[in-house]
Amino acid sequence: MFYDHQQIEKKWQKYWEENQTYKTSDSTDKPKFYVLDMFPYPSGAGLHVGHPLGYIASDIYARYKRHQGFNVLHPVGYDSFGLPAEQYAIQTGQHPAVTTEQNITRYEEQLRKIGFSFDWSREVRTSDPSYYKWTQWIFIELFHSWYNKNTDKAEPISKLIKHFEDKGTQDLHANQTEELHFTAEEWNTASEIDKEDILLNYRLAYRAETTVNWCPALGTVLANDEVKDGKSERGGFPVFQKKMMQWSMRISAYSERLLQGLKTLDWPQPLKDSQEYWIGKSQGAQVKFEIEGHPDETIEVFTTRPDTIFGATFMVLAPENPLVETITTPEQKAEVDSYIEETSKKTERDRMADVKNVSGAFTGSYALNPFSNERMPVYISDYVLMGYGTGAVMAVPAHDERDHRFAKKFNLEIKKVVETDEDIQEKSFDSKDSVCVNSDFLNGLKYDEAKALIISAIEKRGIGHGTTNYRQRDAIFSRQRYWGEPVPIYYKDGMPYTLPTSALPLELPEVEKYLPTEDGDPPLGNAKTFAWDEANQKVVDTNLIDDKTVFPLELSTMPGWAGSSWYFLRYMDPHDENVFVKKDLADYWGQVDLYIGGSEHATGHLLYSRFWNMFLKDRGYIDHNEPFQKLINQGMILGMSAFVYRIEGTNQYVSKNLAKEFQTQQIHVDVSLLKGTSDELDTEAFKAWRPDYTDAEFILEDGKYITGREVEKMSKSKYNVVNPDDICEEYGADGLRLYEMFLGPLEQSKPWNTQGLSGVYGFLKKFWNLYFNGEVFEVSEEEPTKAEYKILHTLIKKVVYDIENFSFNTSVSSFMIAVNELQKIKCNKRNILEPLSVIISPYAPHICEELWSLLGHTASIEFEKFPVLNEDYLVEDEFAYPISINGKTKHKLSLSAQLSPKEVEDLVLQDEKVQQFLEGKAPKKIIVVPGRIVNIVI
Repeated sequence: MFYDHQQIEKKWQKYWEENQTYKTSDSTDKPKFYVLDMFPYPSGAGLHVGHPLGYIASDIYARYKRHQGFNVLHPVGYDSFGLPAEQYAIQTGQHPAVTTEQNITRYEEQLRKIGFSFDWSREVRTSDPSYYKWTQWIFIELFHSWYNKNTDKAEPISKLIKHFEDKGTQDLHANQTEELHFTAEEWNTASEIDKEDILLNYRLAYRAETTVNWCPALGTVLANDEVKDGKSERGGFPVFQKKMMQWSMRISAYSERLLQGLKTLDWPQPLKDSQEYWIGKSQGAQVKFEIEGHPDETIEVFTTRPDTIFGATFMVLAPENPLVETITTPEQKAEVDSYIEETSKKTERDRMADVKNVSGAFTGSYALNPFSNERMPVYISDYVLMGYGTGAVMAVPAHDERDHRFAKKFNLEIKKVVETDEDIQEKSFDSKDSVCVNSDFLNGLKYDEAKALIISAIEKRGIGHGTTNYRQRDAIFSRQRYWGEPVPIYYKDGMPYTLPTSALPLELPEVEKYLPTEDGDPPLGNAKTFAWDEANQKVVDTNLIDDKTVFPLELSTMPGWAGSSWYFLRYMDPHDENVFVKKDLADYWGQVDLYIGGSEHATGHLLYSRFWNMFLKDRGYIDHNEPFQKLINQGMILGMSAFVYRIEGTNQYVSKNLAKEFQTQQIHVDVSLLKGTSDELDTEAFKAWRPDYTDAEFILEDGKYITGREVEKMSKSKYNVVNPDDICEEYGADGLRLYEMFLGPLEQSKPWNTQGLSGVYGFLKKFWNLYFNGEVFEVSEEEPTKAEYKILHTLIKKVVYDIENFSFNTSVSSFMIAVNELQKIKCNKRNILEPLSVIISPYAPHICEELWSLLGHTASIEFEKFPVLNEDYLVEDEFAYPISINGKTKHKLSLSAQLSPKEVEDLVLQDEKVQQFLEGKAPKKIIVVPGRIVNIVI
């Protein structure tokens, strides 16, 4: 019977939509299972075949869990704010909302075509005001919260104010920007502006001067992952380090909890390692160094090795450190200013990565070693970061590689500290330059003892204290962009105040252009109606701003990660207008049980989501500590790129195997320009591809132009993208789904090869034809044989194991083996073929729905109970015993597998052939190993 995949797939996709087959119930009478894919950003390019890999895996698991009787939440939505849509708007003048809507429509069309079991009724979009109303609400909650170290959680700011009113800062243990000290009387008599300024020091969402990645060409701040090699990833524009007033999130308050929480999660170890490194916990001491000639200033450093302080020979400050301006001498100012200017062109990530090239400038000042009182020159260098520790280091060149490189470059003293632990061999980079520094403090002590003793001495001298430090810094939350969530803040007397929640959402205003204003304000500065009327509680015309009753609104917008940091919660209750999620639904759905997405989100998205989740738990809105219990990073599907070879300085293109004879430039070419599945270029199509290739000339080999081929990341820029629509058209969505799983283990990257689809498509046709006798659907009601049941239950056992261990590729192989075996014995029994369709349906839902319908069922296959394994069918009835005479195998005898060793022995001795081998001799010994072998000694 002809397998018409196009007709079948359209039929069932329409059925699922009309019947809302995958609509999730809020009833809590069934066990729940929450399956989620990482939030997709809808780009104009649409999906290529690499994108659905993780979605297919999560969909298989979601369908399997429905078969097991779970209430499955498997939603979809779009991370629809972002820089690409805004840049397109700047170039074309088209509103980002228009292009975003077009992109989403395209994505949804493609996703539906692949047959995902999403609950489309729960779709959310971060750019929808009904969604970002609650993102703004969470921001307001963060603004009105502080972190109490005594209770180790976030609490309402009102509780902090009460503490100030009663005790000032006495007995206060809070996470704060800088340590403040004041009495209750000083607080109670302070002005409102002063109080608000103090509170900003404690709020979890706060405004402060911060060093950011500033891109003048884009007119916005960029996140580290949006910058590559000192340039914006989008557009390739220069990026500079710049100090700006920015909104920040106090994620640093949660560093220890974020670190400890990793122990409870079933995540890939490399991903956990990335987060641990990013959080960067280290223990040591905070030490103050006096500066010669500056009695009111000190350089404070954090060091994990205070026991090496005797080997410190110079100090290094981050170029952004405020002390630099104060302590730089007039003679060194020009050199220092020039170096700071150069450093501003590098991102922090670039500075951290460049471990070999050290550079710097001398400030002209000297610090004093608090133990030896020796003068230590103070330099600045870009290998020291303002955001880590204190923005200053004491340099111990004999024990640190970068310090050593720096000392060598600037001809500075290198001292080797005496070894303090025979178990730790400190690296001496150049022993002939090392002077052993003996100390009464350290001689003969082990490392831990020496460290503790030095910290004690530091504290007794009042120059510092032991402490724990974290690399993680507070997250910058402002973006000077248009296409993002407006920040619900207005300014009165220079201080930020939140809008009342009744005014939410604060919607994006219309603007004539999406670029910064002539005064350098963000694009929202172009809005004509974007001011806050405090008296009437509404947004009004900006011309009405009088700073008495009408005040300016915040012009920055939120970053891309704002909306994606809590979307998993909104899916639980997506249409509620009164709360972001009802507490009972949050309690029921709890954590995401299975989260699948790319490893590139190891730090940014996953850390921020965990942070917001912990905060919302602290404030009592949800009860689970972590958002995602199990996480899988799917691998990448790679494309097979094609290249042509242009002879430099010409428009001549030489075929691959002749290219080595010329000086050539390798250029990507669209894989669609190749002839069929070969590596041969269609030269006429190439000339018509782009205007600059119209007059191209070709140097051929054997009359053909052969392209170079290479496996690379699938990308529009490499012209190696394969459109899933084309695959669905030719091989069907079920073929695409099975093939992507069949390619290899989910976590591994693997190359795409369209030719490989023919094998999977052939399997689907074989599977389909099991249910037909020629053109007639024919299924027998006859009871299957034990051999037929064995094939089925062998498959059940394998597939259940594979799905629960996410080994989807081996399941597909098992399907093929089972169908081949059933085809060989011409099995068409209902009791085999009916459960077979259920087993395969999570992978290939369309064909299985059709077969289920043909089998006489009126309801969808989706909620049919998954077949239960019966191990009895896998027990062998007989075993062919090898019969050995004096250790040599002479014969095989099939006997019941249920016989005792004595029964086996008796039957073996009765066998005619065995009697012939014995030649009338009585056996001296018979050894029976049940289910293995019989050995007769004569």
